[in-house]
Formats: sequence, C-alpha cells, structure tokens
Amino acid sequence: RAHFVSNIDGAHIADTLKLIDPETSLFIVASKTFTTIETMTNAATARRFIAEKLGEGAVKHHFAAVSTALDKVAAFGIESDRIFGFWDWVGGRYSIWSAIGLPLMIAIGPDNFGKFLDGAHAMDRHFREAPIRENLPMLLGLIGFYNRNVLNYPTRAILPYDQRLS
Repeated sequence: RAHFVSNIDGAHIADTLKLIDPETSLFIVASKTFTTIETMTNAATARRFIAEKLGEGAVKHHFAAVSTALDKVAAFGIESDRIFGFWDWVGGRYSIWSAIGLPLMIAIGPDNFGKFLDGAHAMDRHFREAPIRENLPMLLGLIGFYNRNVLNYPTRAILPYDQRLS
C-alpha cells in the first residue's frame, strides 16, 4: 500500500506512521533540491521512526530518493544505488512526468501510469490545437488574469488547514 505525506504540521505523517510496519516499509523522498521544507521535515520524521524502530543501520535499507541533489541525498543517508535522478532543468510543476513520478507509478501501477501519461499528452494536444473558446488551459489563464487585473483579487489559494480536512 502506498501513502503520500506532504503536510508540514506533523499530524499527517504521525497518522501514517501508525499504519505501517517499519520492517516492510520503503520511504521514497521525492525532492528536486532536497531542501523543500515540508518534504525534508517529513523525511526527517520518517528517518527517526526507522532509526528508533530498527536501528540507525536500517535507514539505508528503507529509503530511496528522487532528486537532482546527490550530495544532499547522500548526507541524509541514502545510498547512491537508491537514487533516481532527473534533469535539473525540469521545473517543479512538470516534474511528475519525470522520475519524480516514481511513487505515483508504484501506487497506481505501470499500466495506469501509462494512461496518466496518455492523458497528459492529450491535454498538451488540446492546449495546442483547440480553439480559444474551447481551450481549457487558456480559459483558466484568462479567468486568472480577469480576477487579478479586473476584479483586483491579488491571490488565489485552496489550502486545507489539516490533511484530514481534505
């Protein structure tokens, strides 16, 4: 079973750690820079969990990373044969299509991940080929522009306070 933890407040990872068996768990730390505060806070908590339950030497057997920051991954204690790299020019918004998508692919399976990629390709084609009045990415962009520049709404955010509220 796959679990995804992203909330920095600690409740999400605490709840998740109660559900897992440390002996059979693999943590995949996915961070381009290996400095993202939410990711690294949760990774440190997971690392402490494994070290407390199984000993410090077990950490290297229960962690893998997807990152471009090989030095930071090594400093965390993840061995080089457990690092999945990707190009440093891949932006965060698009990284799911790179090796960063590994945890998702494991969770949904390679066939479904292939369908996911096919859907992304279809949306790329839609953006490139659809008339403006039917072009969803363009319409969303225009709505954002209108909200910011005509209605003077300076920001847009959808943020659950706690993961359990999502």
